[in-house]
Amino acid sequence: MIESQLTWKFSRAFWIANVVELFERAAYYGMFIALVIFLTEIVGFSDIEAGWIGGVFAALLYFGPIFNGALADQIGFRKALLMAFVFLTTGYFLLGAIPTKLFSLLSLFFIIIGGSFVKPVIAATVAKTTDHLNRARGYSLFYQMVNIGSFAGKTIAKPLRTELGLEYINYYAAAMALIALLIVFIFYHGIPSSMEKKNFREIREGFKQVLRNVRFMMLILIVAGFWLIQGQLYATIPKYTLRMVGTQAAPEWYANVNPLIVIFLVVPITHIFRKFSSVTSIGIALAIIPISAFCISMSPLLEKIIGLNVTVFGFFKLHSITIMMILGISLQGLAECFLSPRYYEFASKQAPTGREGLYLGYAHLHTFFAWLFGFILSGYLLDAYCPDPSKFLNSEQLYSYQKSGVALRSLLTPEQFQQWYGQAHYIWYYFAGIGVAVFMLSLIYRWRIDYLDRKKQSH
Repeated sequence: MIESQLTWKFSRAFWIANVVELFERAAYYGMFIALVIFLTEIVGFSDIEAGWIGGVFAALLYFGPIFNGALADQIGFRKALLMAFVFLTTGYFLLGAIPTKLFSLLSLFFIIIGGSFVKPVIAATVAKTTDHLNRARGYSLFYQMVNIGSFAGKTIAKPLRTELGLEYINYYAAAMALIALLIVFIFYHGIPSSMEKKNFREIREGFKQVLRNVRFMMLILIVAGFWLIQGQLYATIPKYTLRMVGTQAAPEWYANVNPLIVIFLVVPITHIFRKFSSVTSIGIALAIIPISAFCISMSPLLEKIIGLNVTVFGFFKLHSITIMMILGISLQGLAECFLSPRYYEFASKQAPTGREGLYLGYAHLHTFFAWLFGFILSGYLLDAYCPDPSKFLNSEQLYSYQKSGVALRSLLTPEQFQQWYGQAHYIWYYFAGIGVAVFMLSLIYRWRIDYLDRKKQSH
């Protein structure tokens, strides 16, 4: 039942959908933070191959909802979710149980199918179980569930990786997806699909219309540059951390700094800067993001100043790379607080009158481009500057590195480590450079649209 006044009380269907979202996100982010490591260390793909596979996988996962959302309208939300979680449970389980190259690709395909149904159906359920007065509150709770699921998944991924093995992260994800399947089967009933069902021809025509809007596509590509750098939480940081710090390090937990920053700061930052235009807020985010990559690149300088490790408050030690990585990830989270709440507001203003819904539906394409190119670039950069240790370690050394937690630096002579990993921080120069280029493009973009808008008003 939808309330007719401003309230935090929502229907049973609303809460069921949000709980389902929490379990789905916990499964996905637990698997995703370790995906490129799993593809390389367990399945046997190279860094470059893992980059291509991870990029295509993540990109299709964000592109699929455009079409699977329409299919969910046709078959009904409940059937769509049941089918989705059958695919997800199967995909995650097979990924852990049969880690061959062929079956890993098949498993990821199953996860793409399932995941691209969940996103539009849960979002639509939230919309249908709230009214215009309470929709903002409803979606704020929805995004909190997303962040809680993300935090939980990445938190548990670290002990599973170090204590049991990478395969068990996928078993955990399968268990989370199975719980979500049972919740949908038992509790999720009576949510009607859209009254205005779109066929695939209409979707295709809408997609063509969006692609022809140069102003809108430029906005998507510029913001994609931001998420390309942000996406290195999953593409580069896991392997980079384990190879440079050691397998007992916790890139999964470092990545959790990002959602923590967003959870605590996004509301106050949005409120404080509410009088700034949306394009200014986006510009601030684009100015911060290259600094975040540059901070991570500065770990060799910090090492020269404080040494390899520093004791914090006399209780525990942090590697110099860990310190700069946490600082860089914190800046990424801060930048996201400026970007995320204002991007869709600005994107809606670029749409022709009456087509706002269509354009907002495609506004998430920035993630498609960011994940695709970000992961692929990461694979090549890792191969060049922070290569797979299996290329030069013997079997005994590789076991010590992967299973016993011996730091890679300890297994190599100083000369060998310098030869193979001495320039690993160069990776972050590339991403900092991309960030600077994107920021400059955003300034040009703003100048151009301001010019065109003034010219239009003068006529």
